[in-house]
Amino acid sequence: MKNTMLIARREFRAYLTSPMAYIVACVFLVLIGALFIWYLNDIDYSDTTIAGYLDIWGNLVLMLFAAILAMRLIAEEKKLGTWELLLTAPVRDTEIVLGKFLGSLGMLVSMLALTLYFPLLLWIFGDPDTGPILTSYLGLFLLGATSLSIGLFASSVTSNQIVAAVIAGGVLAILYFIGMAGDAMGSAVGDILSYISLSSHFPAFISGIIDTRVIIYYLSVTALFLFLTIRSIETSRWS
Repeated sequence: MKNTMLIARREFRAYLTSPMAYIVACVFLVLIGALFIWYLNDIDYSDTTIAGYLDIWGNLVLMLFAAILAMRLIAEEKKLGTWELLLTAPVRDTEIVLGKFLGSLGMLVSMLALTLYFPLLLWIFGDPDTGPILTSYLGLFLLGATSLSIGLFASSVTSNQIVAAVIAGGVLAILYFIGMAGDAMGSAVGDILSYISLSSHFPAFISGIIDTRVIIYYLSVTALFLFLTIRSIETSRWS
């Protein structure tokens, strides 16, 4: 656990000292702010919730930027030649993966914390229902963690950050939109596709519902891709 936290702090500090991380955070806030303003201009002001800008586009923006945050975690080390040094250090592969994941998750949580300015405006100028706002942020956290785990896996299979981002984006797009294909099929296979879709579970959080099955789903997908990342690292040791 000590090694895991050391790696996590190292990764988080790397984000804080990187100009690219600040650019990514600024663009993320601008896009979320634009979605927030667009939603308020398109509704009756009595509907003081954040559901409108999180339902589809907010999810996609979060997943995109999670993939961008994660693309450097392993690919950059491979490119710089420091990956071999890390592999020969007295740390286990599990500690490396968890440390890098937690470091990137800390950065993502920091970015989400900055978006609290938007619901704060609703609390100041309106009378929003606090419950759905809190559960929506819980959903964003879980969706972001899942997206980071997929991005981390993509970063482990290549030394090119752009390729890692493309792989992560492709996997996330498939997992997000596969639910639409499942809804169109309308059979048992369609039900399965809808269940494994990232998009089909998030609306529960927007509605203010905390479903333990949904939480288990996101945690399971996150754990799966972290496990795949560990296996990818183990395979690269012998290649």
